[in-house]
Amino acid sequence: MNVSRYTTDFPSLHFSDRGQGVLEIVLKRDDRLNAADADMHRQLAYVWRDIDLDAAVTAVLVRGDGKAFSSGGDYELIESMIEDEQTLARVWKEARDLVYNIINCSKPVVSAIQGPAVGAGLAVALLADVSIAARSAKILDGHTRLGVAAGDHAVIIWPLLCGMAKAKYYLLTNEALDGAEAERIGLVSLCVDDADLDQRSLEVASQLANSSPGAIRWTKYALNNWLRSAGPAFDASLALEFMGFRQPDVRVGLKAAREKRRPKFNPDSPL
Repeated sequence: MNVSRYTTDFPSLHFSDRGQGVLEIVLKRDDRLNAADADMHRQLAYVWRDIDLDAAVTAVLVRGDGKAFSSGGDYELIESMIEDEQTLARVWKEARDLVYNIINCSKPVVSAIQGPAVGAGLAVALLADVSIAARSAKILDGHTRLGVAAGDHAVIIWPLLCGMAKAKYYLLTNEALDGAEAERIGLVSLCVDDADLDQRSLEVASQLANSSPGAIRWTKYALNNWLRSAGPAFDASLALEFMGFRQPDVRVGLKAAREKRRPKFNPDSPL
């Protein structure tokens, strides 16, 4: 496996060969809980197309560095989306492509979720074919707290994973879930003790890598038709999310996030 080509083409992500055809992707920004800046967001959207075509890769393991999976989009990227129309349009396309590129990647993907998993990082974690969460994981969609609609990945997959009632509850209230509760409601595949997360995730990825490639990839393709059929709902949610970046609530939400407090939105909004 030629890991160096990924390091060259996608420098904001970290790659390693875990053996048996398993490519590991690590989200790493030490000072930001692995928050996705503009470069990482773009590369997370498009790395899956290269992986799909790479015959040396038979499975993917994706995780965050340190004690977090990813805290979502960083504040500078969000502020740029608010202020600049070209940035907003570019990130909308990346957000759309990230979801569809993971869905259409033929290789099985396993996510190892520890610590905070929010926003674009959470999209990768939950769109993985097998999602394994540590008990201490903190899963939070985050959109409505920011003041925009839950777009990203939420509408395409949360109702299928945990049902409409739970999806609405957690997406509307922005209540966080730990790994055990996420497993209980079906949002993730497995929950394991924190100390076992890395080993169990690699075991599952290796098992998939050593299975019949055709059987695994064609089963994934067929199952993901459920997600493709939800494409119109996802497209609408993403358009509504990005329309929210032109509304005043997102400025309130971003300011509150920077100040580490709950936002106070205007209850008299005409929306």
